[in-house]
Amino acid sequence: MFKNLETDEIKFILQNNYIGHLGYVYHDKPFVIPITYFYDEELKAIICYSGEGHKMSAMRKNNAVCLQINEIDSVNRWKSVLVHGNFEVHFGSDAKAYLHRFSIGVKDVITEKEHKRPGFISEFSSKIYNEDIPIVFLIKIEEMTGKKRDF
Repeated sequence: MFKNLETDEIKFILQNNYIGHLGYVYHDKPFVIPITYFYDEELKAIICYSGEGHKMSAMRKNNAVCLQINEIDSVNRWKSVLVHGNFEVHFGSDAKAYLHRFSIGVKDVITEKEHKRPGFISEFSSKIYNEDIPIVFLIKIEEMTGKKRDF
């Protein structure tokens, strides 16, 4: 049986994971890619960062995005959360502050969930920058929904 998740269950899933699937539209085609994220309940936002490229160009043109997170035990036992919101890029000291919150937040989730403490962002995010400055962005949450199946 499929059931809707309560708001507290949705927040718990967002707070206790750090890999999701970012959905956006580019040239009238939907795209979905994995991304490292941090859910910041205080900001009512998802914090992410990226290099310049396809997804950044797309989200600048159409700021309506979504983030989907799964917890799957089996085909008959899973939970899924979908967050709809708006892409918002940040610069300068704001970007540094958000990137710091992201880093500390993801490290805390990994420590709790996987019982290890990463030292650097490169240990939990595939983006490694040499001379490029990461682009820090938020997904300002407009709506959160969730479903579960538990047989």
